[in-house]
Amino acid sequence: MARAFILLCDSVGCGGAPDAADFVNIDVETGETIPDTGSDTLGNIARWRAQQGQPLDIPNLSSLGLGLACENATGQVPPGLEWPADGYTGVVGSAIETSLGKDTPSGHYEICGSPVAVDWGYFPREIPCFPDDLISTLMQECGLSGVLGNKHASGTAIIAELGAEHCRTDQPIVYTSADSVLQIAAHEETFGLQRLYDMCEVARRLCDPLNIGRVIARPFVGSDAASFQRTGNRKDYATPPPQNNLLDRVVQGGGAVWSVGKIEDIFAHRSISHRNKASGLEALWDGTLDAARRAGDGDLIFANFVDFDSKYGHRREPGGYADALEYWDRRLPELLPLLRDGDLVLWTADHGNDPTWQGTDHTREQVPVLFFGPAAPKGLNVGVCSTFADMGATLAKHLRLEHLSAGNSVL
Repeated sequence: MARAFILLCDSVGCGGAPDAADFVNIDVETGETIPDTGSDTLGNIARWRAQQGQPLDIPNLSSLGLGLACENATGQVPPGLEWPADGYTGVVGSAIETSLGKDTPSGHYEICGSPVAVDWGYFPREIPCFPDDLISTLMQECGLSGVLGNKHASGTAIIAELGAEHCRTDQPIVYTSADSVLQIAAHEETFGLQRLYDMCEVARRLCDPLNIGRVIARPFVGSDAASFQRTGNRKDYATPPPQNNLLDRVVQGGGAVWSVGKIEDIFAHRSISHRNKASGLEALWDGTLDAARRAGDGDLIFANFVDFDSKYGHRREPGGYADALEYWDRRLPELLPLLRDGDLVLWTADHGNDPTWQGTDHTREQVPVLFFGPAAPKGLNVGVCSTFADMGATLAKHLRLEHLSAGNSVL
């Protein structure tokens, strides 16, 4: 029997979303609303690197056909992503998101066969941004004298701004973004990690009537603005995903789901058989390789490589993003000897987060679709998929599972 892999490089979009004009970022300096039209995470990083005289060097992904996936989406092959003269070796496509949000849960759920057909709830771009009764109830139930922030903000920026005051007053930092999310930042040592988690569980319950997709615990350490840094103990409290998605089908079919990174949080800990909460690209790769050695027939290994999004996309750092892509690419050959006959690997993303774009939020883009491994045909272009769900449908068919509620197999 076969195994399946999803290697999801969080936010590595490839531009070209047909509805990008309906989604916006906010210019940090001017407050101007900027449509996502023209955002192109891979393409703009590659062009930025070329302008620096250091072309993007990701030969393994390029050989699979990543440049062709970009061409499917935008009509252009980014510099440095050209495939070898003797042809690309993967099954190549790009995919359009049909869910109404450009956030992490929407992208993951749609990939796994469950597009989000209704919009999430969002908090307004004003100060304070959270409803008074939500904050007052949170303070009462958690024994807080107050909260800090209460606005839209970049996570690293607001910790630098308010971290010292938080440590002094014992008041947690609460903030949101363009996503459907309430985030709570607190110092692991002065506030306490478990206390932060407990507070987020209360916030999750209070956010349910508002249809907020996620509550996220954002622990940090350090002694001042210059040394504050977020830790790997982040924890997401997500709205439960739709029933009978790909993960559910795997477990119902007798297989196991191996979660690497934040997958278990995104799917609200349902249908997760093995957990590895690794943090950082190196540890996430190590965890993926460990799962590849241990997983059995019929299993799904699902890894989220979040650093692209959290460390470089939101912070608008194209140089760091490019370096991370090159590191990821260098490690890909380590996986290939661990693949077994019948294995099928999917490489993709959940949304865009163009680090050359205005604002600090995700960008509405298509995502690359690369299938490879012993079970994948060689050198096949499947064009533009009309939904992310085609990816989950392909893996469900590969694993001989019951058909998902959305999507069609490309193989």
